[in-house]
Amino acid sequence: MAQKTIMLNCAAGMSTSLLVKKMQESAQAQGKDYEIFACPASEADQKLATEQIDCVLLGPQVSYMKADFEKKLDGKNIPLAVIPMQDYGMMNGKKVLELADSLMA
Repeated sequence: MAQKTIMLNCAAGMSTSLLVKKMQESAQAQGKDYEIFACPASEADQKLATEQIDCVLLGPQVSYMKADFEKKLDGKNIPLAVIPMQDYGMMNGKKVLELADSLMA
């Protein structure tokens, strides 16, 4: 089992999958055993109910859903953040991984 599990959410789970790959490469290079995956925001409830999630990141295109996610995560002690537009646009896996790490610290 992975040391930490990070879930990225976006509209359809497509654009975020490339960022997941970049984050996985960065985690591997740092010797971190992380499970990182992307899914559509519509599947978030199911994933939160069936998997041990340590951090939730939202793609900038679904930042308007942050309040909904805060309600979903209420009382679960799972940090939540919106991925900065610049890091998302540049597919900067290292920076987004640093964001997740700072939230899980």
